[in-house]
Amino acid sequence: MASIHREAHVDVSADQAWAAVRDYGAAHRRLFPGILEDVRLEDDLRVVTFTNGMVLRERIVDVDDDARRFVYASVGGRTTHHNSSIQVLADGTGCRLVWITDLLPHDLKDSITQLVDAGMKTMKATLER
Repeated sequence: MASIHREAHVDVSADQAWAAVRDYGAAHRRLFPGILEDVRLEDDLRVVTFTNGMVLRERIVDVDDDARRFVYASVGGRTTHHNSSIQVLADGTGCRLVWITDLLPHDLKDSITQLVDAGMKTMKATLER
């Protein structure tokens, strides 16, 4: 199994960052503008449309307000397994974002890593605006 682990310090409070991460139905506006075009909620699924037209269905696994941790898993698509979590940790005057993705097959790691890296950069910039 491939695992991608990214962390970034963000110059906003953990509460501010968590409010945006927790609002997972507005991720295209609050976290990933320019990467995600649209987000629709359907029961326990989030349907995300990327700006390149790719559409993914993600099952919401957990939203933990105490731990400030959001967990989702892709359903269908190119992966046979895909599970991700984004956690917000207090870090001095700002916060730290921790994004972990586990996936199969392993040969998709490079392409998914590119998406995660672009997403982390955009999420940090968007939160700090």
